[in-house]
Amino acid sequence: MSERHLASERVGQFFVETDGSRDRLEYTEYGTGDLWVVLLPGLLMPRRMHAHVARSLASAGAHVITLDLLGHGRSDRPDDPFAYSVTAFARQVVALLDELGASQAIIGGTSLGANVSLEVAAIAPERVRGLLVEMPVLDNALEVAIVSFAPLLLTARVLPFAFTSIRFVTRRVPRGIVPWWVGVGLDTMDHRPGPLAAYVHGLFFGRVAPPASERRRIMAPTLVIGHPRDPLHPASDAEMLAEELPNARFERATSILEWRRSPERLDLVATRFVLDCWRPARRSRRTAN
Repeated sequence: MSERHLASERVGQFFVETDGSRDRLEYTEYGTGDLWVVLLPGLLMPRRMHAHVARSLASAGAHVITLDLLGHGRSDRPDDPFAYSVTAFARQVVALLDELGASQAIIGGTSLGANVSLEVAAIAPERVRGLLVEMPVLDNALEVAIVSFAPLLLTARVLPFAFTSIRFVTRRVPRGIVPWWVGVGLDTMDHRPGPLAAYVHGLFFGRVAPPASERRRIMAPTLVIGHPRDPLHPASDAEMLAEELPNARFERATSILEWRRSPERLDLVATRFVLDCWRPARRSRRTAN
């Protein structure tokens, strides 16, 4: 393993403009240097879900950015369904790289964040140094995803007071007195019904991931992490993806909880992957301002 480093943390923001709207996105930056890593959250989850792994990677020398995509965490949450799609999220990641002056980065994420990472590799392959993909939602998860999120959309449209009531309660729980993952869960439930309905609507009727024909053309080194006993993120999707991508390998987690409750093994696997991706060229990756 590499030498461990003390890693600074700071919050930043930038703006993206699409179809006449200007939206603010917020991110946290861990560490410094040119070994860029961008981590993207799961569906409706805040960026701090990746705080632990970001600190672990930064302590090994990586420069890690955790991003709240539009509609997530502390970023803006418009109520226009056309603002939300996996492709739009991927463009936000490219805009982030431009904002930071990073010509390339390892792009990674969990669930929705995994799909967005694949989309970045499809639309801007020259910006992707590697992919760190946990629990992608692909072909084998389609039926479960529809059954899981269609009621969310319907309830947000027809019974908005249900989400207003949930939000009223969750916002009054001090995050400092509950376990970290409970706090992440409370933040995930903190959504106004209008933007929530728009968000789910946009994802439902848009492209959710690059199709298999495009995935097979993704040449970036890829670490795919999957786990058993999760119908929304079946291990079969992760294994299929690892077989499709020319330069991918599959790592099986013991469960969905392993990287949350006992992260040491997967932290080590991810750190080695990140350092291996950057090892051939540790020269500056910044672009001119």
